[in-house]
Amino acid sequence: MPKYLMGIDNGATVSKAALFSLDGAELAVAAEKTEMLTPHPGHVERDMQAMWTATAAAVRKVLAQARIDAADIACIAPTGHGNGLYLVDAQGGPVRNAIISTDSRARAYVDKWLADGIDKKVRPRTMQSLWAAQPNALLAWLRDNEPQVMKQAAWVLMAKDYTRFRLTSRINAELTDFSGTSLMNLQTRDYDDDLLTDFGIADMRRLLPPIIRTADVAGEVTAAAAAETGLKAGTPVAGGMFDIDACGLASGMVDESQLCMIAGTWGNNQYVSKTPVVDEDVFMTSCYAIPEYYLMLEGSATSAANLEWFVTHFFEADRRLAEQQSQSVFDVVNAAVAATRPDESHIVFLPFLFGSNANPDAKSSLIGINAWHNRGHVLRAIFEGVVFGHKAHVERLLRFRDMPAVVRLTGGAARSIEWVQIFADILQVPLEIPDGTELGALGAAIAAGVASGCFNGYNEAVEKMVHVSRRQEPNLKMKSVYEQKYASYQKVIAALDPVWKTIS
Repeated sequence: MPKYLMGIDNGATVSKAALFSLDGAELAVAAEKTEMLTPHPGHVERDMQAMWTATAAAVRKVLAQARIDAADIACIAPTGHGNGLYLVDAQGGPVRNAIISTDSRARAYVDKWLADGIDKKVRPRTMQSLWAAQPNALLAWLRDNEPQVMKQAAWVLMAKDYTRFRLTSRINAELTDFSGTSLMNLQTRDYDDDLLTDFGIADMRRLLPPIIRTADVAGEVTAAAAAETGLKAGTPVAGGMFDIDACGLASGMVDESQLCMIAGTWGNNQYVSKTPVVDEDVFMTSCYAIPEYYLMLEGSATSAANLEWFVTHFFEADRRLAEQQSQSVFDVVNAAVAATRPDESHIVFLPFLFGSNANPDAKSSLIGINAWHNRGHVLRAIFEGVVFGHKAHVERLLRFRDMPAVVRLTGGAARSIEWVQIFADILQVPLEIPDGTELGALGAAIAAGVASGCFNGYNEAVEKMVHVSRRQEPNLKMKSVYEQKYASYQKVIAALDPVWKTIS
């Protein structure tokens, strides 16, 4: 009898694989990085073959660590970052580098659509904002700037769709991912030729693959993929899902009562409902992995990646020393934050290194540094600024629902006790942290369990596989402190609003 489920998660720069038992225990995890390519300002890309090579290597490492018979894996499912663009030819070969979801080359197209009122015209059908890294804008840009590439292109894929193709040799789009691209009518849950016409890309209809669902069995591991990964040929592969859905499932989000936050490259804040929200104040409504639900998301690239950038550029010596002591540089960071108090420093950090949820031209900034401040104060400001970015999104969602009794947090920030406490204190609500280190892969594995019949639906799968590792209560004494700090954060954003055009 099959004993295991595997999830594969392709982020913007890291490909991860994880193996789980049917009770949700994380048995082995491996990750392989791929280089982020920036050939021009605003262009963010990756080599698609390098991504697959990294993915295959991560799968091999997991199998080696777990020391299992690959024949005991019941099913595999992929997840990955949404949007961007993975273009392949008729044989599935890349026609150019993939474009990542933090790319901004097509912003002029979005600006024109906004100026022409296209966003308001299409929102009742797409239910989401328009932004530069969505494939509608990227396809328009590529048509006008790389016509030879578009002549070769046969299919548009998302990140995890390309991984699934490499595993099975079958081309498909998957509903949750494509429902976040503005290429689909969410009322019909299908492509909409009128939408493509509204965006001026009707000629791109030929590139849209057949749609499958998250827990559909999309194919089997081919002999070629088995040779590269160590998997057993013939192992079923499920459709998989958008990574926001995967984190939702791994957080136990199966009904309207819950709200989960993902603090990673993007700061995503989300809940599900059987009734979609169609409103310009909600960034995105998309189709959820559980078929009868929609997922409402408020998010932006304003989260934990800000800290990773800061540590990469200013903590290299600390990183080397920490590694010599078998520690992580983030242990050093957390200790520095823990040595400060929320009320002793009022530095404001705007977490806009990779994007903004305020003025689209806004840049990351540290405001209010004095000579007596140390790096712990600066790091605390970064922690707080990221949480304030999340809070701004949560406030928008709370126009359409009540704050739940508890919020579940996933992503890199959830690994820091200090950061989780700041989340709890700023939101003034208990935070629960789901067990495991790779929640995206866990969500994918849950779908694999449903697809393979290991579970009788998502509710049973989540009940068996999702567990809470810890709970962080808010410090009620910090409520007024953080209300004041959040007010300062908002005032700084408003005060700098006229400045950005002059320094962009």
